[in-house]
Amino acid sequence: MARPALAIVALVTSYAVLGLLMNSVGTVILQSIAHYGVSKPQAATLEACKDLSVVAASFLFAVSLPRFGFRRAQIGVMLAIAAGALLMPVANSFLATQLFFVLTGLCFGIAKVATYASIGLLRPERERHAGLTSLVEGVFMVGILAGIWMFGWFIGRDRTGEDWLDVYHVIAALAAGSALLWWLAPLDESRNVAADGAPAASRRDMLALAILPSTIAFLAAIFLYVLVEQSIGTWLPTFNNQVLHLPSAMSVQASSIFIAALALGRVSASWLVAKLGWLRLLLICLAAMAALVLLTLPSTRGLTLRPDVTWFSAPLAAYIFPLIGVFMAPIYPIVSSVVLSALPQAKHAAMVGLMVIFSALGGTIGSMITGIVFDRFSGQTAFYLVLVPIVLIGIALWQLDRITRRSASQAA
Repeated sequence: MARPALAIVALVTSYAVLGLLMNSVGTVILQSIAHYGVSKPQAATLEACKDLSVVAASFLFAVSLPRFGFRRAQIGVMLAIAAGALLMPVANSFLATQLFFVLTGLCFGIAKVATYASIGLLRPERERHAGLTSLVEGVFMVGILAGIWMFGWFIGRDRTGEDWLDVYHVIAALAAGSALLWWLAPLDESRNVAADGAPAASRRDMLALAILPSTIAFLAAIFLYVLVEQSIGTWLPTFNNQVLHLPSAMSVQASSIFIAALALGRVSASWLVAKLGWLRLLLICLAAMAALVLLTLPSTRGLTLRPDVTWFSAPLAAYIFPLIGVFMAPIYPIVSSVVLSALPQAKHAAMVGLMVIFSALGGTIGSMITGIVFDRFSGQTAFYLVLVPIVLIGIALWQLDRITRRSASQAA
């Protein structure tokens, strides 16, 4: 295998492993409630452990990574994940689970910066850069889907309440294999060190961008979008189990419909945006999301436990509600593209840093709010609540469009 190709394989493999772990939090919340006896608000702290660690890693380490080396960072991240995964079955406690998600968040925050910077080193041409970026994000989704079914399989064969933790042995092996790939794959980072050697300037760029009206509208939309996505994605396995009364393994596996819907929505929106315009398309998506919530959730009330439930006899809502991902998926990449394409290339890194931070904060707050409402009221009430940020996203997008149009007319 050619050496650049080996580096690309290492890149997508490590990002897929991180996708598997970052999106396992909903499954682990379900298992923590069942096996560690924690409440839903306590279980929701796993999202905070993950996302706040991403914020910390993005802010503290992003500007120093070029000097340390992206390849070395990826090796270190994968080895840390492997070690943490091996300790999970040994520790077997909710505290250990919280600490593991802190580790996962730190590693993801570091690896995301290293991954996107490495794409520019491997494929500097605009067209090829876009192609590799799409491949990386596509494999990330594959990692998420693989993780859902892998966790579901181990949960389905659990007989002692601890057997499901064997999944972490597989994760440790995958992470160690990814570290080995990075060790074998050289990466020329000489161009990057000279360009990004001033950490203080990078942080000042972030702060300067953050106070611009267009950035405020953009970050509000990103924050609210991730709040909705994580509220649904994190709590969907628990919703399937406690509201739709699906078995635990089936509840986890059924949540893969939501991930597949997100993948489908991101692929199909690429040609729709050219026909409809970005604002019109996203407003249609938001309206469809609200309609799906209002039409589907009423059918989930009054369902009773059926021990013989199968894929063929599951409630229709188990298949219909996760399709909200089709309409949700285009929002994040399209609005990000709108903002980044309007900025000089030199400011992209600072804006991406802000995106990562506000995305992580949105995911944490969304999961916590949903967990509290789910615990004190009901799963239906928790998911009805996403209607509020859906409306606010629409307002933020309209404001962003107004500001960008005004800026363009002034520049002309």
